[in-house]
Amino acid sequence: MSEAADRAGVVRRLPLADRLSRLAPVLLVPVLVLVGLAAISSTSSWLTLTVSGLAMGMMIFIMASGLTLVFGLMDVINFGHGAFISVGAFVGVSLLMALGEMTGAPSLALNLVALFLAVLAAMAATAVMGWAFERVIVRPVYGAHLKQILVTVGGLIVVEQLIAVIWGPEEIYLTRPEMLKGAVTFAGAALERYRLVAVAVGLVLFLAMRWVLRRTRIGLIVRAGVEDGEMVQALGYRLRLVFVVVFVAGSALAGLGGVMWGLYQEVVTAGMGEEMMILVFIVVIIGGLGSVEGCFIGALLVGLMQNYVAFLEPKLALMSNIGLLVVILMWRPQGMMPVVKAK
Repeated sequence: MSEAADRAGVVRRLPLADRLSRLAPVLLVPVLVLVGLAAISSTSSWLTLTVSGLAMGMMIFIMASGLTLVFGLMDVINFGHGAFISVGAFVGVSLLMALGEMTGAPSLALNLVALFLAVLAAMAATAVMGWAFERVIVRPVYGAHLKQILVTVGGLIVVEQLIAVIWGPEEIYLTRPEMLKGAVTFAGAALERYRLVAVAVGLVLFLAMRWVLRRTRIGLIVRAGVEDGEMVQALGYRLRLVFVVVFVAGSALAGLGGVMWGLYQEVVTAGMGEEMMILVFIVVIIGGLGSVEGCFIGALLVGLMQNYVAFLEPKLALMSNIGLLVVILMWRPQGMMPVVKAK
């Protein structure tokens, strides 16, 4: 074969190699599922753990999706994101408790309406809180990462204390809406109804975010701003306004995630958002800053890993996701699907 033919063959192979490289992160989820199946002897236990891991991953994705866009677009390290999770949980749970007749009724429609109202209230409250947080705390420290860490951690502590003042220092225990309690049996496995709902909500949100970012004008501006903010400003768009919109939307999503996580755990505390930030940051980092798809895949990996390892070796459960973070970053230091910024 001639040298020219060799070069042509390389050229033809490069697009395929590039496609395989892009596909590799997507394949990690089914690979992990198959590894879990091989490691867990009982198929029914594996199926239960898989659904539980997917549900956990979807809820982490909901909490982390807004933060990854804030990171990617605004270059803001917001440790106060956990405050929105906690506030959303308390607002949503408070409304659910006030709607006791609807949540206690043996009607799926009434239960879902009550849950929707609770989610709406939580998202509205955290959206307003996010607007104030960005204006008062974050805006003065744009471009200064150390100051961002200090002031957002301070904001998180203040909000946690305000939660204790408003709702009291004690944990609030709750029960799920009547028709979301219990489990359904499938292939010999018990699948909790609420976890199935959480999987559906997370999947719908991911598809909606992907559609908005890829098919709408505001989505195109956000994606362009993540890749090259200076060019977006040069074209006449008000990138600062886009910053505020993204920050508010991310805060609202954190509130939604807080409600979902509170119902998942059936208890809410002032520090629950702070506790969740470890997993949220792991997901954001391994997914790649600014990448919603990477965040989604990372969240599923974290949820599945946590559940499989907790079942197989409970003592290693807390370290499993740190190990996942290390392995992913050794493979791809910029994250699985990073947004490439213009130089």
